[in-house]
Amino acid sequence: MSEPPRRGWTVWTEETPAGVMLDMPPELSKKVVSFLVALALEVGFAYDQEQPLPGDPMDDLGVRYSLAIEGEPVVFEYTVFPDTREIRIPVLVWFH
Repeated sequence: MSEPPRRGWTVWTEETPAGVMLDMPPELSKKVVSFLVALALEVGFAYDQEQPLPGDPMDDLGVRYSLAIEGEPVVFEYTVFPDTREIRIPVLVWFH
C-alpha cells in the first residue's frame, strides 16, 4: 500500500507580527504576505530535501531563522515545525 500524499507547508503569523502587518500600507502588507507564503513552500521543499533552510540560523537546533525581505524595510524571524509542516512568524519588524 502506498503512503498518502503529504500536504504542503503553511505559514502561521503570531498576533504581534500580524498587528504590525495590519499597520503597514496595504501594498507592503500584501508583499509581505506573499513573501511569507512563498517562504513556507521554499522552507518545506528545502526541509524535505534535507537542504539548508533560507535565512540565518539563530540557534543550534536548526529551528529558528532570521531573514530580511530584500528591497523592503522588513525583517522577521521564523521557526520550523516539521510535524505540522508549518513555519511560524513570532517576530516581524517594519522599519518606517
